Amino acid sequence: MLNGPVVRRRKLGEELRSLRHASGLTSRDAARLLGWHQSKVSRVETGASGVTPADVSRLLDVYAVRDTQLRSLLEVLAGSAGGGGSGWWHAYRGLIPPQYRDFISLESQASTVRTLETSVVPGLLQTAGYARAVTRASLDGLPDGRLDSLVEVRLTRQRVLRASPPLRFTAVLDEAVLHREVGGPEVMRDQLHHLIQVSRLPNVQLQLLPFAAGGYVGLTGPFVIFSFPNTSDLDVVVLDHLTSSLYLERKEDLDAYSSAFRTLQAHALSPERTLDLITAISRS
Repeated sequence: MLNGPVVRRRKLGEELRSLRHASGLTSRDAARLLGWHQSKVSRVETGASGVTPADVSRLLDVYAVRDTQLRSLLEVLAGSAGGGGSGWWHAYRGLIPPQYRDFISLESQASTVRTLETSVVPGLLQTAGYARAVTRASLDGLPDGRLDSLVEVRLTRQRVLRASPPLRFTAVLDEAVLHREVGGPEVMRDQLHHLIQVSRLPNVQLQLLPFAAGGYVGLTGPFVIFSFPNTSDLDVVVLDHLTSSLYLERKEDLDAYSSAFRTLQAHALSPERTLDLITAISRS
């Protein structure tokens, strides 16, 4: 289990090494073409040192990588691994911690996100009122101005659901999420109505684990699985904690969490029955 930037560097390095091999170049060849020392190419490929998005772009030029989506992904990963970056979230770098910026950078480039939530509505599906209430409860004593900015970040993240192409978002929610009155009855009612609306997007799928399901895998904590276009080698699981996030990137971990998510979906209500239950709760 590693922190986000370390995982990003290592996975980015592995992908760059794979692309170099595919181009038929040795590390010595790549270094010569770029005017680098061979040791720099080796350090980048092993994740021992970071690399800037601009340098990644130069490497991809040398390796004749023309796939614009893959190039964009790898350049963003370089930024999130400590090499800089120009995503919208960097405007908030004085407000949000590095691990949150890293999470947003992954979310912005992922093609698919699968998540289990056991206590709150996922951030991508929150209303402004609900996001404000959750943030205020989580960060007690936060000044109003800072709170407003954090809510703005939360809502801006949601653009990925309506991007082109949009993020494919699948969430399994514990039924408790729908009954916990975060922000009070009115805020919660608006949030439930929003869930009904967003669940109708073709790229969003919601499933509820009803109380009747009893215990289930993942009961002790939520998780997020990020998957990326063109390659599964960059997939990562994120476990969120109160003061930090842990990133799991071993194949065994990815397989275990993917299997767990499939099990959760099999035990959860169908999307149609989920929508019916949310509607019924919103009217009660």
